[in-house]
Amino acid sequence: MTRPVLTTPRLELRPMLPEHLPLLVALDSDPEVMRYLLGRARSTQEAEEFWAPKCAETHCEDRGLGWFVGFADGEFVGRWDLTTPPEDTAADPEAGWRLRRKFWRQGLATEGAARLFDHGFRTVGVPRIWAETMAVNLGSRGVMRRLGMRHVRTEHRHWDDPLPGSEHGEVIYEILRDEWR
Repeated sequence: MTRPVLTTPRLELRPMLPEHLPLLVALDSDPEVMRYLLGRARSTQEAEEFWAPKCAETHCEDRGLGWFVGFADGEFVGRWDLTTPPEDTAADPEAGWRLRRKFWRQGLATEGAARLFDHGFRTVGVPRIWAETMAVNLGSRGVMRRLGMRHVRTEHRHWDDPLPGSEHGEVIYEILRDEWR
């Protein structure tokens, strides 16, 4: 199975490819978009070095999982993923999303993730999907709750250069296939 194009009423999620690199570089150039990841925008070089390998990544492809870019009426909205580590492609996939600021608070993060979760659970048959974020990232935590995910633990990690709010920890959420609506 290859990564399919997934659609919702407002979004088209396409498999991420090298041709999408300029869109991802622009996404990561917004310091607010990157607030809970780096605490600042990525430079063009940093973003290219981060995203180029992911655009070419295929280790999840045989399961139909991986990285996706989303478009609404032809306009780039952001990116979503349902991925496993390259060294353990049978692992439960981690979910993620990152949207351009102009598309925040419109339900698109949830809509895109829900479509990806449905694909993961119903088509691929994964038993569990999990996600994590900083405890202070209330926007992403809200998306996780709207998806039906539940908070399973908070981890306090050591960071060499901690972001503001990191003292509250990283929260891990999950949902099981039997719990998916």
